[in-house]
Amino acid sequence: MTRRITQLLIGLFLYGIGIALIVRGGIGVAPWDVLTQGIDNHTHLGFGLITILLSGVVLLLWIPIRQKPGAGTLLNALLVGPSADVGLWLIPADLDLWVRILLFAAGLLLIAVATGLYIGSHFGPGPRDGLMTGLHKRTGWKIWIVRTGIEVTVLGIGWALGGNVGIGTVLFAVLIGPLCQRTIPFFAIKRRVQAADPALATTV
Repeated sequence: MTRRITQLLIGLFLYGIGIALIVRGGIGVAPWDVLTQGIDNHTHLGFGLITILLSGVVLLLWIPIRQKPGAGTLLNALLVGPSADVGLWLIPADLDLWVRILLFAAGLLLIAVATGLYIGSHFGPGPRDGLMTGLHKRTGWKIWIVRTGIEVTVLGIGWALGGNVGIGTVLFAVLIGPLCQRTIPFFAIKRRVQAADPALATTV
């Protein structure tokens, strides 16, 4: 349990830092972060606070689709935004293009690792991932259709509000899936399942 909690918290912190790296890269951010930036352009509430508020709205959308959050889901909603603010505070803006490209690449890889860490701790999906899987279960639509529909919607709204859409947005959409496909099983913690007969206990 100690390892799982530690892995969860490290993963969530690194996820926020990864977001900050991509934002400071300035060549386009992930669809949900485009929406966050767009809202911040008009409200000036701050990137981290808006991330938390959006997570809360997404969790409300879990109610009609009967999706149940785990401890990791709630911590994700509360911690990723402040972690991103820490990263944005530490990483300067308006750097040379080659540095910003490196920041984007580092952020993409860090988010993939962070996703593997927090999902692999088995405390529940993040709010946005849970919305995707919940809609998939309730509607029967293929997971890629649900994910694409959600991300195109938030991307369009964020772009209309002035969020940063660029080549980085496309690269994130194309690469994050294959990267997470490698990191999630790599960091997954095997949990002991107690069967009625101890001899039948196994790991999942």
